[in-house]
Amino acid sequence: MTAPDPDLARALDRERTYHQTCRTALTGMVDDAAEQVVTGENAFASGADAEVLGRHLRSRAKELRLEPDSPLFFGRLDFDAAAGDHSRQSYHIGRRRISEHPSAPPLVVDWRAPVSRAFYRASASDPQGVAVRRRFGWAPWSKGEPEDLTGLEDEYFATEGEEGSGPVGGAAPSGAILAGEIERPRVGPMRDIAATIQPEQDELVRSELGRSVCVQGAPGTGKTAVGLHRAAYLLYTYPQRIQRAGLLILGPNRTFLAYISEVLPALGEIGVRQSTVRDEIARHAVRTEDSAEAAAVKHDARMAEVLRRALYGRVSAPVEPLTVPDGSYRWRLGVGELEGIVDAVRAEAPPYATGRERVRSRAVRALQLQAERRAGPRSARWVRQVSASRGVTAYLDRVWPKATPEEVLAGLLADPGVPGGPCDGVLDPAEQRAVHRPRRSVPSARTARTLPWSAADLVLLDELAGLIERPEGYAHVVIDEAQDLSPMECRAIARRAEFGSLTVLGDLAQGTTPWAARSWPELLAHLGRSEAAVVPLTVGFRVPGAVVELANRLLGALDVDVPPSRSLRSDGELTIRQVGGGGELLSAVVRAVRAALAREGSVGVIADGPEAARLRTALAAAGVATAAADELGATAARVTVLPASEAKGLEYDHVVLVEPAAIAGAEARGLHQLYVALTRAVSRLDIVHHLALPGELGA
Repeated sequence: MTAPDPDLARALDRERTYHQTCRTALTGMVDDAAEQVVTGENAFASGADAEVLGRHLRSRAKELRLEPDSPLFFGRLDFDAAAGDHSRQSYHIGRRRISEHPSAPPLVVDWRAPVSRAFYRASASDPQGVAVRRRFGWAPWSKGEPEDLTGLEDEYFATEGEEGSGPVGGAAPSGAILAGEIERPRVGPMRDIAATIQPEQDELVRSELGRSVCVQGAPGTGKTAVGLHRAAYLLYTYPQRIQRAGLLILGPNRTFLAYISEVLPALGEIGVRQSTVRDEIARHAVRTEDSAEAAAVKHDARMAEVLRRALYGRVSAPVEPLTVPDGSYRWRLGVGELEGIVDAVRAEAPPYATGRERVRSRAVRALQLQAERRAGPRSARWVRQVSASRGVTAYLDRVWPKATPEEVLAGLLADPGVPGGPCDGVLDPAEQRAVHRPRRSVPSARTARTLPWSAADLVLLDELAGLIERPEGYAHVVIDEAQDLSPMECRAIARRAEFGSLTVLGDLAQGTTPWAARSWPELLAHLGRSEAAVVPLTVGFRVPGAVVELANRLLGALDVDVPPSRSLRSDGELTIRQVGGGGELLSAVVRAVRAALAREGSVGVIADGPEAARLRTALAAAGVATAAADELGATAARVTVLPASEAKGLEYDHVVLVEPAAIAGAEARGLHQLYVALTRAVSRLDIVHHLALPGELGA
């Protein structure tokens, strides 16, 4: 309920004064953190301890210094008398803990703290000890000035003998402040949703570190925000474990990463690696392009077995004894004993480079035992000399030779059809011909590095690198738009999270790559997380209901098992206009964009690739400033023109969608691409077309 006007005015004055107190305390925290850095650098401790302390203090000082100018709290909880440790306590909830002194009670509680859970979970049926939940309304784009606090809403929960009015799970967001925050215009990069997290989202956000989860999220259900907020929650809850191994955010492209780049810093988390799969595996620049057939084969999961065979096919059985001179002695290991060493190491299946060193160390140990039986104990220096001796190294090079990913892959692609070779029985002749890359000479480890590699080759090189030597892993990896990953890309991620956990985010209906997943269990198996639960998010708050209903018409033609989504928003606009072709179409788009600019918010013009280039030229000629998708935040233009292939993960208040039929027909997964484009609008979707709409959309 909303307080009467006189009470509201007095409550607003009290909260504004309180906010000013919080601002003063935050300023003190910043100053204190800077002073602690100076003190910490002069700490009388061991050099290592002082460095660790200094690094921690500098990091905290930087976080506080970079704290954005914004409201310091967005909610408040008043607990009732029966709330246990929180009986009759009141807590303001914000993005960061604020206190006047480290040991003093907080003025603002971090949204990730256990007590804050009730802010997101309390309902009429389960008040969780909350008597009143208060939400604060701040002026759009407020920097936290007291006068920007313009409203508040209180929800009174049931006490014994009374009825409550709190929100119920699955119901529409309660109150004008919450609804207004969810529907606030999208201008610039993505913002956090700490103030608007819904109960089903909060359950995912607060999942424990050891649990891997997969979120099948329909457009507008907040799956990306859930993933980023889970990352922030894990960093807050498990700081030492995360700091030791790190946390990685993987997005589909750099445009998307630019769009989400400000979310974690706004939540007080800096220094988190945000990357793409291609950037993570980029051993070389991409200098050539595969045919569609070759790329499909190289991304197929069967290539893992082909590469394993190619690498371990280099290991061979010993054919002659190993003899090592040692002064007047000559130590000798027979073929049988050497063969046993190689077979035992192979059975252990270590990384290839580790296996080579195990063969070396076991051969040297056998020589050492032989020498000690004859001439007494051997020194560590003797062991090192024998280990590095020409005879032992030559033996290793014969039975377990050194290998580089580039050398192995170049040799494989040069002759994939060799009878009995790595591809035999795995790839059919047509697939072998597709990946064949002729060569003039046998590449060496040095020359193989200079070969022109394709994007798909980088995935294969990463697989080989992982077979040779395991990469360092992360404590947690968040993967967005995961449905577009190939099996081999999934394996690259799995290696980096072998001892960590995953948050897998995506929507099978938005799969647009040739190898896009059609089921989550299959993709999760490639990620090494078959046990991960798949949690659907089907209720959206971002996309208007009319737009969702239109997009749902495509689901039956997408060959994926995805439930239709629904929107809790009855507002928004959808217009569909058919016009003439050529110049008339371009003029209609210009008019639609100008109409959108007359309203508040961002404008996205989405078309197929060639059409997008023409539209950018036409809008410029009409005096409308535009930006490309990769210029997000770099220009002041409110209008972004982009091909449908770059629209995934982005959102705009107004979308002008041009020629849906051209998008649908541009490639094999064109209908999936169209589904993505249809669901980018937050307030208004204007479809302008000359060609007949795809049949699934109807007239």
